[in-house]
Amino acid sequence: MARKCSLTGKRRNVGMQVSHSHIRTKKVQLPNIQSKRLWFEDGNRFVRVRLSTSALRTVSLKGLSQWLRDEGKTINDIT
Repeated sequence: MARKCSLTGKRRNVGMQVSHSHIRTKKVQLPNIQSKRLWFEDGNRFVRVRLSTSALRTVSLKGLSQWLRDEGKTINDIT
């Protein structure tokens, strides 16, 4: 399964690591993805999602239903 946030779409970032002698090698920065069970009020059930910690803070502040309405998404888009 890919490391991708199901709510925000965050995925890995590929960059270059540059040493003191300017030797460049590829490095990968992975997002902090967590698996969570969130309460979905409109469906009156729990939903299992993989989301980044920044998305988790936003969802805990607004609520999953309100966040989906603001982004114009449905529950089928994220599960």
